[in-house]
Amino acid sequence: MKNNTMKISVLWIGIILTGASFATYAADSHMAEALKHAEAAAKATEGKTVAEHAETAKTHASTASEHLTAGIKSLNDAADHGKMGHTDLAKKSAEEAVTHLKAAQ
Repeated sequence: MKNNTMKISVLWIGIILTGASFATYAADSHMAEALKHAEAAAKATEGKTVAEHAETAKTHASTASEHLTAGIKSLNDAADHGKMGHTDLAKKSAEEAVTHLKAAQ
């Protein structure tokens, strides 16, 4: 019974991550957006415009950083589960890492 519950939980996690990855592909990456706005800030001729683009760039860069941190945590989890022989959990953690690392790009 416990094994079936774990399998169902892992399945739901996979479904949720798949949906999240589609949302990630739908928009430009956070790093690309951060760079675009940072470049716009550097080229702006008015202080207010510089500030607006800098704030937007900072928001996207912070989100990318959060995804990168989550991706590293997922990779650590994947390694830990793999070392314990928990292949399904290790693979799911690796899939989570891929999702976060793609979102951070």
